[in-house]
Amino acid sequence: MNQPPNGFWAQAEADPDRPVLIAPDGEEWSAGRLHAAVNRLVHGLRAAGLERGDAFAVVLPNGVEFFTAYLAASQAGFYLVPVNHHLVGPEIAWIVADSGAKVLITHERFAEAATAAADEAKLPVSHRYAVGTVPGFSPYAQLLDGQPESAPEDRTLGWVMNYTSGTTGRPRGIRRPLPGKLPEETYLGGFLAIFGIKPFDDNVHLVCSPLYHTAVLQFAGASLHIGHRVVLMDKWTPEEMLRRIDQQACTHTHMVPTQFHRLLSLPDEVKARYDVSSMRHAIHGAAPCPDHVKRAMIDWWGRCVEEYYAASEGGGAFATAEDWLKKPGTVGKAWPISELAVFDDDAERLPAGELGTVYMKMSTGGFSYHKDETKTRTNRIGDFFTVGDLGYLDEDGYLFLRDRKIDMIISGGVNIYPAEVEAELLAHPSVADAAVFGIPHPDWGEEVKAVVEVADGFAANDALAAELLAHCAGRLAAYKRPKSVGFIETMPRDPNGKLYKRRLRAPYWEGHERAM
Repeated sequence: MNQPPNGFWAQAEADPDRPVLIAPDGEEWSAGRLHAAVNRLVHGLRAAGLERGDAFAVVLPNGVEFFTAYLAASQAGFYLVPVNHHLVGPEIAWIVADSGAKVLITHERFAEAATAAADEAKLPVSHRYAVGTVPGFSPYAQLLDGQPESAPEDRTLGWVMNYTSGTTGRPRGIRRPLPGKLPEETYLGGFLAIFGIKPFDDNVHLVCSPLYHTAVLQFAGASLHIGHRVVLMDKWTPEEMLRRIDQQACTHTHMVPTQFHRLLSLPDEVKARYDVSSMRHAIHGAAPCPDHVKRAMIDWWGRCVEEYYAASEGGGAFATAEDWLKKPGTVGKAWPISELAVFDDDAERLPAGELGTVYMKMSTGGFSYHKDETKTRTNRIGDFFTVGDLGYLDEDGYLFLRDRKIDMIISGGVNIYPAEVEAELLAHPSVADAAVFGIPHPDWGEEVKAVVEVADGFAANDALAAELLAHCAGRLAAYKRPKSVGFIETMPRDPNGKLYKRRLRAPYWEGHERAM
């Protein structure tokens, strides 16, 4: 079959026995079985009072329940609000209350935070459900029990309402208007064509990061809708990822540079144990990737290593391995459905080669920040929007990023881009992860501070700090070099590689003025 029926639901009707989902524990789900669970959840949520345009939130690990919630929202006109399960109770409560979620579904693994959140958000006990046992929550099965497996009436396309990471303040929901169409009237897998990924074509998508992340769920959902089998990992480890690729003949996945770095750190005998030749598209994004890491992955996995630039609000740019090798450091050219531009602080569009704030424009529809019209307006120039990244376009239209504007260090009036310094630190064998940021200095305004997570087998001490400073001295201009190096046991990143740099920087700025 070269062209599958449009969308998961039509495919499930046409071929209910086809395997479509491999759960983290290895259990195989057919299209028909998953379809039935989705329909039952829609009926259950409607019985709980949800109507078109209403939201429900999930605090769930990667698993069948998460995928069921995604598909249920998509065919019932609901907004699914995926919540980062690493957040604490008050943070989850903010998202539940701000989104107006009428139902919360969680897992017993996150019982403490979910209970605190539900209480603070004043969510009725009757609208709390848990996979496993959570006091005060009804069993998730109760939502499905007694509900029919038949397709619900009045089917209409719903959306996911992701909340931005909140690295610079409270997260805001990205809310897109519901189109009022049948799910089959929108080609939900078309997004993957940007990356050259085709329907069916024996493709197997590996989910190796949490589904609450915008891109992870978008890639996984799009894969399912165009006939791919989806393999779910719950907790990522580098060797387990290699095993899944080998075992399931996975062809494409969404990754982040932190995962690259940890894969490359595996012993050579472990890497050689697994066959990764099935991979056609190892697409990475979400954080800057140091050049030496990217080259090492291309040397190992080949030309399947590809990169994109986008945000929860939209995108974006895409670079094949060939693009990147031709123009090292680029994140690619604009998607066919988007446009890129670079503006200065006076909203004047800049020519090729000049550094400014990167803006994007999508041809597929707009969005607003939920309950925050001020942010919606202030982050736009006409139809273009920005998430605050700095970069430039070259004469061929390739985008090069420098850093987020909030992370740029200004020392003695000179701009310093932390990602450049972090890349040099990561080239040292003792460094498992690194963060660079500005801290107060009485004369220069800011000075460069480095914080390092030490690799296994190395000791975090003054001698290593001095060695790292000497390492940077041979690779960076004096004004860019860290003036001091601190150590941390575990870098504050979410599982998608996003660094919460604000948490590292904030203690140094207590009593000082800086936009955090």
